[in-house]
Amino acid sequence: MPETPHSPLPEVPSQERALPTFPDERRPPGPPDARTRDLLRQWAAGDGPLATRARVVLLAAEGLRDAEISRRLGVSRQTVGSWRHRWQSAGLRGLEQRPRTGRPATVDEAEVVTRALLAPGGSGASRAIARELGLSHATVAAIRRRWQLTADETTPAPHVPTRPPLPGTDVWVMGLYADARGAVLLAGTRAAAPAPGPAATVIGEDVLAGLGRALDGMRLAVAPDPGGPPPLGLTGYLAAAAEHHPDIALHAITLWETGRISAPPPGTTPVTFHQLPARSTWRGFLRAMIALDSTSHPESSRRVYLDLVAALERQTAGAPGPVRWLRENVAGHLRAPHTPEAVAHPPSFSGVNQIDLGSFNECVVIETVRLSGTITRGEIAHRTGLTQQSVSRIARSLLDRGILVEDAQRRATSGKPRTPVRLSGTAAHALGLHIDPEVLTAVVIDLDGAIVCTRTRPVSADIDPAEFVAQVVELGRETLQKAGGAVREDGFLGIGVAVPGPVDIASGTVLGPPLLSAWNDLPLLYLLKDHFPCPVIIEKDSLAAAAGERWIGRDRRARDFAYLYLGTGVGSGLYLNGDLYRGVSANAGEFGQLCAIALGRVDADGRPELLPECNPPVSVTDFAVRRGLPAADAARGSTAAYREVGRAAAAGDPAATAALREVAGAVGRGALGLVDLLDIDLIVLGGPFFTDDVADFYLDEIGRAVNEFPTARRLRRVEVERSVLSAEAAAVGAASTIFHATFTPRLRGRERP
Repeated sequence: MPETPHSPLPEVPSQERALPTFPDERRPPGPPDARTRDLLRQWAAGDGPLATRARVVLLAAEGLRDAEISRRLGVSRQTVGSWRHRWQSAGLRGLEQRPRTGRPATVDEAEVVTRALLAPGGSGASRAIARELGLSHATVAAIRRRWQLTADETTPAPHVPTRPPLPGTDVWVMGLYADARGAVLLAGTRAAAPAPGPAATVIGEDVLAGLGRALDGMRLAVAPDPGGPPPLGLTGYLAAAAEHHPDIALHAITLWETGRISAPPPGTTPVTFHQLPARSTWRGFLRAMIALDSTSHPESSRRVYLDLVAALERQTAGAPGPVRWLRENVAGHLRAPHTPEAVAHPPSFSGVNQIDLGSFNECVVIETVRLSGTITRGEIAHRTGLTQQSVSRIARSLLDRGILVEDAQRRATSGKPRTPVRLSGTAAHALGLHIDPEVLTAVVIDLDGAIVCTRTRPVSADIDPAEFVAQVVELGRETLQKAGGAVREDGFLGIGVAVPGPVDIASGTVLGPPLLSAWNDLPLLYLLKDHFPCPVIIEKDSLAAAAGERWIGRDRRARDFAYLYLGTGVGSGLYLNGDLYRGVSANAGEFGQLCAIALGRVDADGRPELLPECNPPVSVTDFAVRRGLPAADAARGSTAAYREVGRAAAAGDPAATAALREVAGAVGRGALGLVDLLDIDLIVLGGPFFTDDVADFYLDEIGRAVNEFPTARRLRRVEVERSVLSAEAAAVGAASTIFHATFTPRLRGRERP
């Protein structure tokens, strides 16, 4: 007879099919003994039909009736009765699978759902899934309809057919609890579907595979439960989850159980309990829920599930107690409904990119003009390798759209005079926002990099995140209003946001900025998108500064370089091979540990130290005070104290001078590592703490380190130069990232992650 849950994969690994021989196996067994119970628990924590049979036996041994076992496991009463009879008549051998011929009789619906979500598409995708799993196209199509996964945009959001079904159309994965008795997946729902957003970030198969391995290890590491009443761990976990997530309805879905892991007594927790879908294995269902979450919510990036894998691995390594993973609060992620007031009064500059660049070659021409300042069409053809006809056609199109303008004619030695072209600064504008623990900065710049207007606002590090975001939004709107008629709506390309790292670029989440603990795991990008319905890019401040340096520096920066950003911490932005280098997680350029390794400074456990030298406003003041400069002691660690030490150093004070040289020397050793690793010959210095008073000290010390010590010092001379950007380097750079993303020529595969 058919049975569930179904799985298209082999039922159990070969080592699990090798059943042990018990001395009394020839006699009809009664309740399983301790040794047999341990083996049944191992099977029950797995997947496939053998897991279902083991769960039937274990639940029957606890005295549950067939009807209750059927309800819990999602199988028919006949199936329960059949496996109880086979256990009673043949013991463990009676649970083995009997050979069958033909198509596999069972289907894991969740596996179909996972594949459909991670490779969405129309009928072609369904047919590909059917071929991979050995199913019919009709079967796959029926499963997709059951879960409401169709290519039709008019259909509602995916439906999760647990028993009872999860309510609402917006489903989140919120947590996981697992102990020796079983495992519960915590899901969150709300009635309204999420507002349209950017393309979803889909986790990879490597994360799902790592999760599966961690679950296997966790299951083997959990000691067998001797029996007895259900522990209170799950009840406490659910109560804590409800307190941590008050703005979302929570649901506990039992993945597997070897004992009673049912709902706590009524009134002890607001969480509702559900059973797995009738035609899904627990492992397949977990994969499907993670795929559903990651494709529905870009905030649910790889980082969220890597945190889950880490929690499981800690338990596998011997951490005491059950697995109790709970994700960060998602209340801030939920988009507010579009109220009539919001629709009636939309924000200014509900901009869309009207530039509409047509080809890679157009970007090549724009880049060539930008680097040159002014250039003739013939010179463009010579530098780019494009034909004269192609350049003329592209230039004519860009002139018609106002991106280029013609300059004064040049007299030629022969033939007609040549008319050079240049970028039209007023053709496009962008807003840049820089978020710093002490001050917010907003600038509007034009296509030439000229600042149209700028505004700043002081903030405190202990401000509430919601209030902080409100201030950022208000400052951005004020700056756009101040720019007034200088910014055309059809030429406003978007907003760039520079934040201290590390940052999860995929989900737009600020992870743990220094001196801003209230901002941990804040989904800043999607909160700002609710207020600014235009393109928004979030970037690390050091990478943003490098983008601005490249854009505004024109031909002076038309080569590889590293930008050292002296802010609350010292970071680096890398511009390599004609583009920003972001790395796998878009956090390339973390500089502090590189300095610590270069200086041989590690903690007792071998981890590189957090160097005080890589926080100039604090370390310069402290070092100066220790050397006898009392003037800065009263405001030690503040920006004002740093400025005071800088002025004293510029005036020749020995204590201030020694302090600055010590900090600059440490930064120089880190810069030496960059030079040797990347084989570059340009270091650019900038940032809010690279002021005129202290600039020469940093330039001298860093210049000495990167030229006296490198391995290849005989082959290159490394230039150390001041940034071309103003004091608002990060804000200008943030705005420049919009131009960089729009106009920089890139081939497929070189695009921003």
